[in-house]
Amino acid sequence: MKPSKTPTIPPRTAVAQVHELPSLPFAEIKALWREICGGEPPTHNRQFVERQLAYKLQEAEFRKVDPGLLERNSKKIASLIATGKLRKRDKDFHPTPGTLFTREYHGKVHQVTATADGQYNYNGQPYRSLSMVARVITSSRWSGPVFFGLKDYAAKSLTKKGGAK
Repeated sequence: MKPSKTPTIPPRTAVAQVHELPSLPFAEIKALWREICGGEPPTHNRQFVERQLAYKLQEAEFRKVDPGLLERNSKKIASLIATGKLRKRDKDFHPTPGTLFTREYHGKVHQVTATADGQYNYNGQPYRSLSMVARVITSSRWSGPVFFGLKDYAAKSLTKKGGAK
């Protein structure tokens, strides 16, 4: 007889934990605060404590997904302080997993979700780039970042021609 395997229960996601915060008794919220932040909550304002916990839970979750995020942001901040200017977005830019891109096209709303593996999910199918998704939606070649409003080439071309400044 084989020993029965106990199924491993995956840990609750940050989204699930944040979603259940409003239904928890305040005593449990305080206990969660002590576990995550150490010490007592700074106030008895439940809404404030819930919001801060939601932020901390999401922060911890995204740190697991992208451990280099803090380092990249620190470099960007240091560059901004040193030069007073923001650098352009990196070529290898990938949005935070779970980012939702929405675009209405020909009267239909299209939604695309960024995934943890750097791809994009559209209608249950993975795509390597936003441009591939835009091509599926429009049946023509589009820059995905332009199609979903992340870049505005019209404003750039007007500036280059001396139109809008």
